[in-house]
Amino acid sequence: MPIPFARPRPVTESRADAARLQLPSRMRRNRKSEWSRQLVRENTLTVADLIWPIFVMDGSENRTQVGSMPGVERLTVDEAVREAERAAGLGIPALALFPYTDPALRTADGREALNRDNLVCRALRAIKDAVPHIGLITDVALDPYTSHGHDGLLSEDGRILNDETVAVLVEQALVQADAGADVIAPSDMMDGRVGAIRAAMDDAGHLDPQILAYSAKYASAFYGPFRDAVGSSGCLKGDKRSYQMDPANGAEAIREAALDVEEGADMLMVKPGLPYLDIIWRLKEAFGLPTFAYQVSGEYAMIEAAARNGWLDGERAMMESLMAFKRAGADGILTYFAPRVAEKLVREG
Repeated sequence: MPIPFARPRPVTESRADAARLQLPSRMRRNRKSEWSRQLVRENTLTVADLIWPIFVMDGSENRTQVGSMPGVERLTVDEAVREAERAAGLGIPALALFPYTDPALRTADGREALNRDNLVCRALRAIKDAVPHIGLITDVALDPYTSHGHDGLLSEDGRILNDETVAVLVEQALVQADAGADVIAPSDMMDGRVGAIRAAMDDAGHLDPQILAYSAKYASAFYGPFRDAVGSSGCLKGDKRSYQMDPANGAEAIREAALDVEEGADMLMVKPGLPYLDIIWRLKEAFGLPTFAYQVSGEYAMIEAAARNGWLDGERAMMESLMAFKRAGADGILTYFAPRVAEKLVREG
């Protein structure tokens, strides 16, 4: 049977034919369906990328809401243990512990930081007893313990005393390592503290705990809710611009990180996160060390508040913000969204 010939096209082309572009590549082809988008996706967020910061307080069987961080609570140590068990069940690899210190225990010299039975030490021991395989990260800085709210010691005229502060931070790190901390994370931004902590820990036989250096911690407006959570906002005198980094600077972050690497840091941190994605990228490219981002309290609060007001899709914004960290090169993310994200990823498995 002869194959019929197609009818010849009319001389006048349709508008669609006339408008069709002769494109060798059409980027939308790879975006046309979910299966295709999954195949070509460059970055993936997993539960293993998450670190959950939690706030501990005195007492028992109690939780209190942090007013400026909807959905975030301060936990007594026993409640923190329950949340650690929950985190382990979800596959979250590590928690970061921060204390809400009783104002009566806050002093100018922050001596409660050196108390071997302070909140952080009690929480470390209790969580390690209950969930020995979960990683525990502790903050080395004096702001949760000082009556003036600064990360270091102050001179009589209000200056931060760098070297004197480092001596106290070394003792704080040793106290935390003795209590079972897996990762010591100095966030104070004093010069030389990483090397001093590394040497002291080696001398004391603490060869295994890692040092996660807050190498690029900026003097940011995004920390306000965190200061509410640890109780330092009401007592902070002045600001922290003399020791935290100027938000205008990028090359300085490379110099800070280079010093921390030379002094023995195992991992690097950028804080805050989303406003400093370029810094995450630059540190990862420059050093190749495990690099972490802290999605700080202000970032969390903005997304959560907007979502609760119906101004954006909170779940999508949450996931998109965390994917941005992965795209920028972050190996892990400290985020208050951690349990919600983990539940979503496990559920969608």
